Amino acid sequence: MYTKQPSGSAREGPRGPSQSMALAAMMFAVSMTFIDQTIVSIATPDIVGELGLSASGMQWVVNAYLLALAAFFALGGRLADLLGPRRVVVAGTVVFVVSSVLCGCVPKGDFALTWLIVFRATQGLGAALLFPAALAVVVAVFPVERRGRALALFFGVTGALTAIGPLLGGWLTGWTWRAIFWVNVPVAVVALILTALAHVSDRRRDEPLDVPGAVLIVIGMGVSVLGFQQASAWGWDSVLTWVCIVGGLVVLWLFCRYELRTAHPLVELAVFRDRAFVADGLVLFFSMLAFVPLFFFASVYAQVSLSASPNQAALYLLYVFAGFALASQWGGRILDKRGARPTLKIGCVVGAVGFALWAGKLTDLSMHDQWPYAALAGAGIGFILAPASTDAVNRAIDASYGEVTGITQTIRNYAASVGLALFGSLLTHRMTENVDDTLQSGGMAAGTARSTARSVAEAITGNADDQQLSAGGSAVARTVQESMPEIRMDFAEANQWVFYGMAIALGVGYLCALRHPGGTSGTERADEPSDDRSHAPGRSS
Repeated sequence: MYTKQPSGSAREGPRGPSQSMALAAMMFAVSMTFIDQTIVSIATPDIVGELGLSASGMQWVVNAYLLALAAFFALGGRLADLLGPRRVVVAGTVVFVVSSVLCGCVPKGDFALTWLIVFRATQGLGAALLFPAALAVVVAVFPVERRGRALALFFGVTGALTAIGPLLGGWLTGWTWRAIFWVNVPVAVVALILTALAHVSDRRRDEPLDVPGAVLIVIGMGVSVLGFQQASAWGWDSVLTWVCIVGGLVVLWLFCRYELRTAHPLVELAVFRDRAFVADGLVLFFSMLAFVPLFFFASVYAQVSLSASPNQAALYLLYVFAGFALASQWGGRILDKRGARPTLKIGCVVGAVGFALWAGKLTDLSMHDQWPYAALAGAGIGFILAPASTDAVNRAIDASYGEVTGITQTIRNYAASVGLALFGSLLTHRMTENVDDTLQSGGMAAGTARSTARSVAEAITGNADDQQLSAGGSAVARTVQESMPEIRMDFAEANQWVFYGMAIALGVGYLCALRHPGGTSGTERADEPSDDRSHAPGRSS
């Protein structure tokens, strides 16, 4: 660690069993946010079918959560420093669980899509408040000599809990898809009770909140991801698409310029002077381009191309987490002994090979033949996630752990949003081309085939049975219904492009891992007092 914990933080916090209780409380709280990143993808067909949503609308339901996470994580990390991490954990948990209940209570009708998007976004806001504050609690209650193991367990367990999303989603969807949101209520109650019992002490910083910086980063994140998300609908040749993407990136550039000049910035950009921190962030970005989108695309592939039920789709994704869980433990040991660089390089190579080999097997339409490659892809991410996150947090400037966690989680979730948008556009484009060829081969006129292919490409992403298109008995509907075996193969071939894209993302991550200087996080500044932020590099007096 760069800095010693200030007197009165770790020592005033709980000892012995209370430390374990605090760690358990934070993992319970954070587990909701990880589970929610994947649980909705399994229930997508049921949600679309009952509420009558479009595929693009449903993707916004998924993206609203990830977008809010990316946009507000930096603010959440700073609030944890200013208001005290325990207070922010409680506030984030309450916002998250209330939003979850409201998502499960969405009414049918024209207002359903707006309702879901709004409360999925507020769920994301709650998660953005919760995660960096939870990490700051773990850092506060554990002394330096035990903190490394605690952080490794925190990141490893919470990352692995993403596996519960597909499994739990498949089981709950058999009852009602609304239960995937309501299940957060008992988890939140346990987290709040454990937090109270742990008697975690709060330490606040007497500094103003950088409101202009917060506004800039939220606008920049939101507008740029809007451009990526809508590119499939507006087209990559649309002026509006590039206005949003470029405009959002310009706002983020202005945010960085402003942060370097203000006395109390939302984000301490001096941490980017550390080459290792930059390498950690880049590897996290390119690995998260694949990791979170994988659950959406793989689960829909299983239900469409493999004709799997939601429960079977969940078991299909379990292969990923078998590899993830094993590699996480192995990667943690490598991190402790040799630092982050070796495990980041191994993870990127293993992940890239796994995704590439998996892509080649998608058209075999056999779930069980794909498991070695799914496990290999998951292992690659397992080698990366906890070590890169832990190494980045350990390099925090002057113990601003909430702030640094806000940075790394902003990177991760922004990457997830961009990945969903980019791969979603790629999938829709390739699926449309494939189905167009299939329908024309079946005798449909070129113009009709093109428009029908576009409708199929959108509908099949959210509804494996394609009931709406096949209803009515029209000639077009009959042709589509008769061509469903070929269309399922078309979808598998389109997904190959997505999975190859994920392999490329991990390959770029490997090049970034080569830039990591190696070694463990520094201890050369261990004698500096961490509660005096006026000495932080880049921080104005």
